[in-house]
Amino acid sequence: MVERTSWGRRLFVVLNYVFLTALSLTCLLPILHVLAISFSSSAMASAGEVVLWPVDFTLKSYEYVLGKEAFVQSILVTLQRVALGVTLNMLLTIVIAYPLSKEVQGFRYRTWYAWFFVFTILFSGGIIPWYFTINETGLIDTIWALILPGAVPVFNVILLLNFFRGLPKELEEAAFIDGAGHLQILFRLFVPLSKPALATILLFTVVGHWNSWFDGLVLMNRPEHYPLQSYLQTVVIMQDLSSMTLEDAKMLSEISDRTTKAAQIFLAAFPVLLVYPFLQKYFVKGIVLGSVKG
Repeated sequence: MVERTSWGRRLFVVLNYVFLTALSLTCLLPILHVLAISFSSSAMASAGEVVLWPVDFTLKSYEYVLGKEAFVQSILVTLQRVALGVTLNMLLTIVIAYPLSKEVQGFRYRTWYAWFFVFTILFSGGIIPWYFTINETGLIDTIWALILPGAVPVFNVILLLNFFRGLPKELEEAAFIDGAGHLQILFRLFVPLSKPALATILLFTVVGHWNSWFDGLVLMNRPEHYPLQSYLQTVVIMQDLSSMTLEDAKMLSEISDRTTKAAQIFLAAFPVLLVYPFLQKYFVKGIVLGSVKG
């Protein structure tokens, strides 16, 4: 017997497709517009002739942003920051969220420690004490100045501990009966079951380190130690003319501020656009579903 679909159901499906298509276009079209501007000539971009396709195609904006020797060094600094920072952030997030996810009966001081971490979100000493603290520890102008001050992302800890608390208690009890310790339960049970949450936190952490620019400008004394976003900030936004050569001056006469900013935006977003498809599947996948039987 073939089930007939009502008109109301058909109308809902059509409107749903229309809404999701419009929502997708609002995300995709701005990216295409920025990309088209970055590949267009300064005259066409300034005249507002560029919409979704490059006009008078040119790579001069990218040549200006990417042509400096310092750009390669800034990429290496950013890659080093992402590798060290993301690894440390994820490790600390996992090992802190696990004990905080326990009940008070299992961890007596759990509430006290939880409020201790929440306090750091609600109150801050400010930028000047933050800088003086990093300076007194001798981290200024080192890669660790970009990593250690934010080593514990408290918001991510709260997200993960709530996810841990939602996992079936029967799995943990069964592991304890089989003789597993807390570290074994954490890394062999909780972590594999928490792939959706960990993938989301991983993406947030990577994007946070990749897009961070302010700490690089404040904590790095030499331009060769700037991460990528800090370097692009000085080249495109601040227009630092102290090290400009005759070739740079000639290039600036052929490009506009709008095209270089568009190139900066796309260069900053491109690595994240490459990583996201590999993590997106974990956002909607129910790893825990059906893990407890009977």
